[in-house]
Amino acid sequence: MSQQEIVLKVFQFVVLLFALSLHEAAHAWVASRLGDQTARMLGRVTLNPIKHIDPVGTILLPLAMLFLTHGFLFGWARPTPVNTRNFKRVVRDDILTTLAGPVSNILAAVASLIGLVIVAKATPIGALVVKELAMNMLDPSLMQASPVIFPMVMLLYMGILLNLFLAAFNLLPLPPLDGSHIIRHMLPYNALRVYDSLGMISLILILLFGGPVVNLMVSPALYAFNRVLLAL
Repeated sequence: MSQQEIVLKVFQFVVLLFALSLHEAAHAWVASRLGDQTARMLGRVTLNPIKHIDPVGTILLPLAMLFLTHGFLFGWARPTPVNTRNFKRVVRDDILTTLAGPVSNILAAVASLIGLVIVAKATPIGALVVKELAMNMLDPSLMQASPVIFPMVMLLYMGILLNLFLAAFNLLPLPPLDGSHIIRHMLPYNALRVYDSLGMISLILILLFGGPVVNLMVSPALYAFNRVLLAL
């Protein structure tokens, strides 16, 4: 493995840590604003990854995927504890708290896009790297040509990719993902009992169909983002 590949993998891991921390911190912050201080008292309203790390989902699995496979980086953090009994309007507040995580990742992706636009407008080499990334034709030799701009652009572009995929994945309507917290409020009692007991079936469905469905959700957004970058 070349030095360039190692650097890019480290960048991916750093961006994933931030994306996961932002996701969980957003859940905690919105829950706190709506009356539930459980996560705040546990120090979860923070971007500090240490407060959100799950040893397997945040460290072992992502690192294994980075260095042992060629697949897309994946991981999870410790779920943010929420006590819905502290909400004034349980259904509304639970849905808002749930949506806060994916929405924060979408906003982070948009912020990364804005950062790329600024870099591309500021420097010719930045514009070149940005457009090559958007066309999936990046020349690794540009790392030597621009040791500052290249890493900055890579971090920002990975911020778009990982945050979009994390948001889409968490919106899948299967337990224990965020999407399930929204769907369960719409189900009648008997259907809810079955839904909450899916267990391993839910995991199998996620493994079998999660990837294609997430790609279907992310592709239009990523296409739009890339069109913006190519227009610079």
